[in-house]
Amino acid sequence: MAQCVQSVEEFVQDSFVPMVAVLCSEEAERVSMKNNLHFSELLRPFCRLTSEGHIRDPNNQVHVVKNLRICVSNIATGPPSSAAMPRRRLLSEVVQSTQPQEGAATNVMTTGDYELSFSDDSVRASAPWHSVWKQTLSEIYTCEQHTVTTPWFEAYRENFLQSTPVSDHEFLNHYLACLLVASSSEAVPVEQFLKLSQEQHRIQHSGEFPLPKWFTPNTLKYYVLLHDVSASDELRADAVYEDMKQRYGAQGCHLLKINSCNASNQGTEQIPDPWSQYLQRRSQDSLEDVVSSGGAVELGAAEVEFPLEEVGVPGTVCSYTLNTDPKMAAGDLEIPACGAENHGACLSLNDHDRIRHFIQDFTFRGLLPHIEKNIRQLNDQLVSRKGLSRSLFTATKKWFGGGKIPEKSSAEPKSTCGVLYPPEAPELQIRKMADLCFLVQHYELAYSCYHTAKKDFLSDQAMLYAAGALEMAAVSAFLQAGAPRPYPAHYMDTAIQTYRDVCRNTVLAERCALLSADILKSQGKYSEAATLLIKMTSEDCDLRSALLLEQAAHCFINMRTPMVRKFSFHMILAGHRFSKAGQRRHALRCYLQALQVYRGRGWSLAEDHINFTVGRQSFTLGQAECAAAAFRLVLTNDSRQTAAQQGAFLREFLYVHQSTLGIPEELPLLPLPHIHSSAVRVYLGHERRPAQGEKQAATHVSLDQELDHDQAAVWVRLEERLVAAANGGAAPAGFQPTQSCLDQHTDNQRPPQAVVNEPVVVELTLRNPLKVPLLLSDLSLLWTFQEDDDATTDEDEAVTPEVVQEFFLSPEETKTIRLRLLPCRTGQMKVVGVAYELAAAPCAETLHSDPSPALRTLAVRGRQDLHIQGPRLNLTKEDKMTVRHGVDCRLEPVITAPMPLMEVFFLDFPTALLCGEVRRTVVEFGNVGAVALRGLRVASTHADFFTFGCRTTRTRTDEEVVPIDGGELRPGESTQLPLWLRGPDQEGVHEIHFLFYYQSAEGGSKVRHRVLHHTAFICASRSLSVRASARRSGGGALVFVDVENIAASDGGPPDFQILQVSSSSRRWRLHQRINPTADCKLSSRERAKLCFRAAPCYHSQAESEQHTVADLNLGSEQTMSSSTRCPDFFFPVSKSLQPEAPGSKTLDSGTKCDELDLTIIIMWKAPVLEDNKEQILEGQLHVALQTIGKDATSLLPKEEAPEMMLLKFKSELLPAPPPAEFSQLIKTNLEHPENFTHSFHRSSLCVVPVALTLSNCCSDAVDVDVDLRNRSGSSESPDVHSCFSWVGKSRMALQLQPREVRSVGLRACFLRAGVYNLNTPRISARTAGGSGSAGRQAATGPALIVIGCA
Repeated sequence: MAQCVQSVEEFVQDSFVPMVAVLCSEEAERVSMKNNLHFSELLRPFCRLTSEGHIRDPNNQVHVVKNLRICVSNIATGPPSSAAMPRRRLLSEVVQSTQPQEGAATNVMTTGDYELSFSDDSVRASAPWHSVWKQTLSEIYTCEQHTVTTPWFEAYRENFLQSTPVSDHEFLNHYLACLLVASSSEAVPVEQFLKLSQEQHRIQHSGEFPLPKWFTPNTLKYYVLLHDVSASDELRADAVYEDMKQRYGAQGCHLLKINSCNASNQGTEQIPDPWSQYLQRRSQDSLEDVVSSGGAVELGAAEVEFPLEEVGVPGTVCSYTLNTDPKMAAGDLEIPACGAENHGACLSLNDHDRIRHFIQDFTFRGLLPHIEKNIRQLNDQLVSRKGLSRSLFTATKKWFGGGKIPEKSSAEPKSTCGVLYPPEAPELQIRKMADLCFLVQHYELAYSCYHTAKKDFLSDQAMLYAAGALEMAAVSAFLQAGAPRPYPAHYMDTAIQTYRDVCRNTVLAERCALLSADILKSQGKYSEAATLLIKMTSEDCDLRSALLLEQAAHCFINMRTPMVRKFSFHMILAGHRFSKAGQRRHALRCYLQALQVYRGRGWSLAEDHINFTVGRQSFTLGQAECAAAAFRLVLTNDSRQTAAQQGAFLREFLYVHQSTLGIPEELPLLPLPHIHSSAVRVYLGHERRPAQGEKQAATHVSLDQELDHDQAAVWVRLEERLVAAANGGAAPAGFQPTQSCLDQHTDNQRPPQAVVNEPVVVELTLRNPLKVPLLLSDLSLLWTFQEDDDATTDEDEAVTPEVVQEFFLSPEETKTIRLRLLPCRTGQMKVVGVAYELAAAPCAETLHSDPSPALRTLAVRGRQDLHIQGPRLNLTKEDKMTVRHGVDCRLEPVITAPMPLMEVFFLDFPTALLCGEVRRTVVEFGNVGAVALRGLRVASTHADFFTFGCRTTRTRTDEEVVPIDGGELRPGESTQLPLWLRGPDQEGVHEIHFLFYYQSAEGGSKVRHRVLHHTAFICASRSLSVRASARRSGGGALVFVDVENIAASDGGPPDFQILQVSSSSRRWRLHQRINPTADCKLSSRERAKLCFRAAPCYHSQAESEQHTVADLNLGSEQTMSSSTRCPDFFFPVSKSLQPEAPGSKTLDSGTKCDELDLTIIIMWKAPVLEDNKEQILEGQLHVALQTIGKDATSLLPKEEAPEMMLLKFKSELLPAPPPAEFSQLIKTNLEHPENFTHSFHRSSLCVVPVALTLSNCCSDAVDVDVDLRNRSGSSESPDVHSCFSWVGKSRMALQLQPREVRSVGLRACFLRAGVYNLNTPRISARTAGGSGSAGRQAATGPALIVIGCA
């Protein structure tokens, strides 16, 4: 429960104080109003006594009265008014006017892993101005509980207790005395006192006015002579006062002198204003007058009336106003010209002391003796009646009715309890004595009397009276010094239940609850206090329920083990009731405090509800920015709300922005859609043009491709070689590889370099987290630009953005969008965000069928900033100990001067070749840039795969100069060059990379060169297998060449013809053909054995490094190897096949006798039928013989990764491989499309159906095991893409009957385009019922599939 500056004892004592009425003459009121105060208001700040008083109880024991406060109020202060303000409205305005202080200090409370912040308003001016402020601060700072205050609740509680209507069942709010005030300037002050006395007597005893209520018939009358020091004769005032003492006694009158200062001279001395806290609003004008008028309170010209039925008193709404001069109204009074907020302007500090002395004199000499006298009289009456014997008195009461009035007929009004007592009833006398004792702090005697009265009321079934006695008995027990008995909380519970359920009086029940809750809180019983407060909530009063629920929430947070979640839950309930009561600011505050608990805890539904309510409340209060921020949180968090609710959230957000923010100076931040900042990709330059007819464009780099780290490293090595070759063999010191496409995996520490008039493409990944569609329109990038020469040109002229008209996002869809900027000047550009118009689209069908403007009635133009966090640093110790991130400059390109831009197209470029096949194709180079290009070079990962026919050296190089006419290409020009390709010697799919390098013909640019990437996939099929060996023969050697046709029978050429056999060596040459003697043709699976005689070559020392080429023709035509492209392909290959040992010498110098160093070149041709046309394929194969007696082959062996074996400490015999017949039990075949096209932009996964056909080749049943799991040690060719997976079952067990053929459906999943080998399933089989292990079945050839990107 919220803390209060007052202690609980002080609060309870101040809730029940002696009531004193005031009757003023017109002249006395005029004197008081010089200070802009009525007389009763003049006394209020001084009504708390600063010294102790004493009374004697009936046993003649002295009792000390400490810190006593009295309540002084007018019987009536103005004419009755027809405008009545309901009591609930008055309390609602009190709460509404008391709000948390703006900018007040924040009190942070930590409990567990929660941190709650509250506005700490504990140090405020709620105590009287003369209180000891140091002691108050000390109590606040040393309090063990959290000093979180709720001044609106304290104001409500104070005004509620003051405005509680009087009732006949208790006397605490009845007037004990009446101050009769007249001015010394009256003509005859004594006569004025007589009129006032008669008027008071008429009001109390005439019976015309049921209200106000008076404590005793002989009400104390105290006569006050008010003397205006500044305007009246002091001697006359003293004379009148002496006369008054003769008439009324020295203890029954007082001379009060005020107005010692002149209002016009005020300001020379700083006088405190103790009335400001009591007169915060003149409209309330002393709520304590409710007590005196029985429910009527004068508020300026308005009078507040309260129905008396609320407290169980029969009668109708009534009020009374007294005016001693009927000819004058209160509005005719002449008020001095002081400021409306300037109170006590004519009072000096001596006047303050006189008023304080007057209150003390009245209390000690008049009020306390009067109360003591009445206590003695009531005690004597009760004792005299008890003398007859209490039992006899009780019995008489039971038989003859005692003082109890019998039940009235149904036609007459009844009290809510059904029992009414006359004023002289002994039960009421006991209650009256108890109330008097309570008011003078004699709590022990008061408790005894309340306890006695409670028994009598319960025996009479007077439940309203009994509840009142129980309530005050509990309070008296709590306030007793030394706490002789524990606080009887059950008394309060019974009183509350009786008030609420039996008497139907919620006002008194609420008063009990407020008192009991504070008492329980002071004893640390926060759980009981919270339970009590929650029970008092109901549907009939939202304001009361809201305040009590808020206090219950504070009880939960103040427990020994704080219950934070209960606190937040009840704060939400309080906020809801505040909202229903029209207290929107308090409702907003409650929801914000509860949000501290729910935020970031995974309770998304609760957090959405709170944020949505906060947004609505803020919007209603005119806090547009807060409302927008709250709705932004609702849409930012991943919500589990339904689609309808999410749509409502989105519409509210759009409506708030549209209706309140208008056209802002800068675009507001929008929460939707989500932008994955780290996934932003940037492409610099024009995107490649698609293929045109038979032309195939170079693949280059594009946003359609995913980054491959291995390939990226290959491109960097190729570029470095080309740069080194162009710069005389060494790359420049500041060499940086070209990056055309940047993402989170590239090196983004340096700003990328873009070219003027070439677009910068930014790809954003947008995600719609909602279950409703979103429509984005007019999308464009936001940027900043700084020119190189620091010119102040308009940024709009420096960069031209591309605007995307519409972009639709389906519910929970993730989609990429590409936005472009075209820089028109050189300088530094930075992409800072994206701007767009957000609207809620009904659905995709409606959007395409009815694109009317009505769909965008709720649309907001806003932005999202792009903040890319660099990679985490992990180099130094400081980086590892803390979280540091590097820079990421991918959105900050440097715009450089114009550069050439080359395009490359391939004409009739093959996708499949035979091993060793040589084929001619054409390459077209074009310059579409603004500057001429020169220095065109090309490098490849397979230097032996291609040639332009311009190799001038016989050494192996990875790069080649492209022979273009004139050495350069001007803008707009293009040229075509022949390109010869040779099929790789190893079968399978080969990924071959080409990197074209070129420079600008104009110098001075920051970009020194540009590159163009191309990747080709070549499927190499088997052709001929050549195996060669050499043997010594005399002074020469015999060379044996075995040639076999191993081409595939189902797709390869049927026949091969060997045209020529050539040799190349620095030491040997072929000079004679021994076998065959005729043409050599080989059909499928045929083999031919060729034999040649080789002789050594004798060179001089200068010619020892030259190769000798010898040609032996096997056909009818003689072909010179040097006149064909054979050397272009042979020498790079021979260099790799024949690594020269360092320090090698010529044959004449004495080489080893077995070293041969002879390369055999087999040239062949093969006719094939394509499109019903016969074509001749030509090719060449190479075999390098290094040593005599050692075989060499033209086929390169497949690289197989060795399987990992576990380390064995004990030798174990490896299982023997299965016999050959067990590896051919099953024949397999994969049926699938050869080409499959898929759009990876729409879906990142491509799934292709594949049928696996299993054929049982034997006459017995066979158990088959199909294993689709990936193997790290797979023997699959590394040249074929393996980045695909089988989806579905990873392993299947089947049984095939004899000669049965069965088809099994599989599904292959691909992540990117490429050529893949699907023949990866591991098939094992064994005969059914066999005890041995299953044998691995022989695999068929590769099953290739080409996955294309749509």
